[in-house]
Amino acid sequence: MIIAIDGPAASGKGTIARRLAAHYGLPHLDTGLLYRATARVLLERGERLDDSSRAVSAARGLALTDFDEKKLRGAEMGEAASVVGAIPEVRAALLDMQQAFAARPGGAVLDGRDIGTVICPNAPAKIFVTADPETRAQRRALELAKRGERIDYASVLADIRKRDERDSGRSSAPLLAAGDAVRLDTSTLDIESAVAAAIRIVEERRSRA
Repeated sequence: MIIAIDGPAASGKGTIARRLAAHYGLPHLDTGLLYRATARVLLERGERLDDSSRAVSAARGLALTDFDEKKLRGAEMGEAASVVGAIPEVRAALLDMQQAFAARPGGAVLDGRDIGTVICPNAPAKIFVTADPETRAQRRALELAKRGERIDYASVLADIRKRDERDSGRSSAPLLAAGDAVRLDTSTLDIESAVAAAIRIVEERRSRA
């Protein structure tokens, strides 16, 4: 069983994906980490994030076991990942790695921006997790504060909106809901309610199989 979770930044998709993976005993891949890791390689080398040839080289050198999530989280890496993720050649370079993960025996849970539309278009269960920008900005600001980052709500909201525009407007694999995805708006839901709703969606899709 493949569960594809898509949605914008701070919508709750990552938490929901991890909880679904634990609930169903499936491996989970946060595909955003691939783009964050690619961006980090470029930053550590002092190279431009929009240099497509160097970004592709960095992406091809990644391994799923190489990630140090603590170094890949935070506002700076999120913005950098959005820049790198807008490069079509980078997305193409990471396609096989993501599809190989999804093809594991028994299935997998993947979350990102183009799982249901590009990576796993035939996934039986697709959920597009969303929330209004203001709610997402509040969540992200709280998350960053817990990490010790000093950042104000207004700048977080501006970053959220800029990333939404970039992710939705890019030419390659833009952020959008697959035609057969179920939308899950978490604006007024706590995490337990959101996860319960996601499980109901998956179970409904499994009953059709």
